[in-house]
Amino acid sequence: MRTTVKFAYNGRNFYGYARQPQLRTVEGDIIKSLIKYGFIEDTKESNFKTSSRTDKNVSALCNVIAFNTSASKKQIIEILSDEFIDIIFYGIANVEPDFNPRYAKYRHYRYYLKNSDLDIEKIINTAACFTGTHNFSNFAKVEAFKDPVRTIDNIILSEDTDFIIIDFYAQTFLWHQVRRIISALIKIGKGKLSKQEIVEALANPEKKVDYGLAPAEPLILMNIVYYFEFESDSKQEKKFKKIKEKLTLSLY
Repeated sequence: MRTTVKFAYNGRNFYGYARQPQLRTVEGDIIKSLIKYGFIEDTKESNFKTSSRTDKNVSALCNVIAFNTSASKKQIIEILSDEFIDIIFYGIANVEPDFNPRYAKYRHYRYYLKNSDLDIEKIINTAACFTGTHNFSNFAKVEAFKDPVRTIDNIILSEDTDFIIIDFYAQTFLWHQVRRIISALIKIGKGKLSKQEIVEALANPEKKVDYGLAPAEPLILMNIVYYFEFESDSKQEKKFKKIKEKLTLSLY
């Protein structure tokens, strides 16, 4: 049976998501536990796949893995939930044998941008430039085998007392894409960059520019949506609400 599990984590407690030798990572800890309790023999045999690989210090209120296993959903969710303090497993489902969590309907990232003397109107007007389909070579760390063309469906900005909250919605994102866009928007808000420069950087990806990389801590992977629903566990939902509150409050 192919099973998919949804979970949240505090990224500040790990050296990123992806497995790294001799370092504690989210993926590394999860795989060790799956093997420890006999849910899988190894990642290759189980066709273990991950939806999103977040950077060091980036947290998630939703990430998704999938693997082949003979264990029941109840057994998996109960044992994994008792295994960690800083990873909360709160959703599970059985899926088709060829399911790969990389292929989601859409992903939602949120960035908490400290509101310190920034021109919010300029930021709002410029953020719209990034929606739609573009070559994001100047606004991402593009790996050699990756297509730099991506589509951002929507960017929504809202304000509270301390932050400009910026929500990004897209099916897929490139490495560092959100953080590089945020860094450019910060420069816009400080008057160090113009909207026209952003337009030109998107239109002319072969002319390399570097507008920097925003800090990782205020970035949270909020949700990943598929064409099916996960079964939730009421006990784990309570833990999820606590980690969500903790992550948000730690930014203030």
